[in-house]
Amino acid sequence: MDVQTKTSRREWLRNTAIASTFASSSLVPESLAFNGDSTVGTQFKIATFRFDVTPPKGHPLCGGWITPVKSVSDKLEAIGYVILGSGKPLVVCAVDWTGILNSAHVAWRTTLAKAAGTTPDRVAVQCVHQHDAPFVCIDAEKLVSKQNDALIIVQMDFFNSCLEKAANAIKEALPLARPLTQIAQGEAKVDKVASNRRVAIGPNGKITKMRGSACKDPELIALPEGLVDPFLKTVAFYEGDKKILACHYYATHPMSHYGQGNVSSDFVGLARKQRQKEDPNCTHIYFTGASGNISAGKYNNGSPEARIELTQRIYEGIIASEKSLKPEPINGISWKTHDLFGTINPLFTKESETTLLENKKNIAANRIRPAMRLAWMDRVQSRTPVVLSALHINKTSLLHLPAESFLEYQLRAQKLQPARFVATAAYGDGGPWYIPVKEAYPQGGYEVSVANCADDIDALMTDGIQKILST
Repeated sequence: MDVQTKTSRREWLRNTAIASTFASSSLVPESLAFNGDSTVGTQFKIATFRFDVTPPKGHPLCGGWITPVKSVSDKLEAIGYVILGSGKPLVVCAVDWTGILNSAHVAWRTTLAKAAGTTPDRVAVQCVHQHDAPFVCIDAEKLVSKQNDALIIVQMDFFNSCLEKAANAIKEALPLARPLTQIAQGEAKVDKVASNRRVAIGPNGKITKMRGSACKDPELIALPEGLVDPFLKTVAFYEGDKKILACHYYATHPMSHYGQGNVSSDFVGLARKQRQKEDPNCTHIYFTGASGNISAGKYNNGSPEARIELTQRIYEGIIASEKSLKPEPINGISWKTHDLFGTINPLFTKESETTLLENKKNIAANRIRPAMRLAWMDRVQSRTPVVLSALHINKTSLLHLPAESFLEYQLRAQKLQPARFVATAAYGDGGPWYIPVKEAYPQGGYEVSVANCADDIDALMTDGIQKILST
């Protein structure tokens, strides 16, 4: 395969679908604008924002391979915050979508950056990964649209309207920025939610079957939880003694049941909304941790009743983690990034994926997924990086990872900085799809079969995490 760079990074960015109307100058008030990276003598401020990202009736869900929108059970949101006073503004946002991939992710970060008066490398956009929600790759959308046979991943007018809402939400929030004086951390164990998907391993060391998000197989249900991170972590921000923002982190696929065309933020979103309703003066955000190999399958049979039970368990975890919050004055804020250049899984070639895309006998999923792989291959060739980032405040580090990272990356991050409180949000740039650890590749299984990167991604990810966690 020819790996010569065909387009420059600048050209690739210019070709994204972000509308020029969102490239307007920043509306950050002069009194809130900061230059340089020094935190000495500055007053930190924080502004929170939220906006609706619910797709319209008929819009594709989960990338176009499940039933499109028929109804809305509860609305989807994008919720985030802007920190001012530590160099250029910092933006972090969680989106109730399945995923945002490649140039779509660049478009989101670019839009939020311009609205906040900063640069895209100082913006983290993480999806929560519900499945009755949009799964957006505008590069793949261009490929499927050329097939002229009703394949669709995303309606671009809807996508662009969400970018417009994002810009407006930030611009409206900035003048309302409040002093940011204290931070607190808490955690609590969550019972009977997370379970490892890759627990059925045969005598040959291969995965025999997967315990998915919902499971009715008695043999798989009976198997142990496997490797999980049982703790829900909360990081809270304060103005004096007033809690104004609480960020909650937990590692599991956030699906109870899906696929019938009924849009929902699912059990993690419903738990967040329950907490928000009873604590309206504080903005609550939920981040899904590194859970490419984690689901609720052991404890979820896919019934409506199970959704209610899982919602309650996450909600109880949020409440318990907040009980241990002990605010302390903020003495420093920093932001670190690392450009990750992924490789291509040798399972895939441009020829094989193009053949699958063009085969009209294939079901939609088996044509759209190859289009997403082709988009990743083009990105690798163009040398456009996936950006890892970490926000450091006192002894707390908020780590932002891409795609469906395996739990092991989250656990490694915590071990790399045992003296710090490390909270991990995954499902950032979804271009790589699943990101297994190296030892998972010879085991096979679903996650490896759809991972866009080769097994060297393990070393690249671990190196990047180590660099941005160093303070």
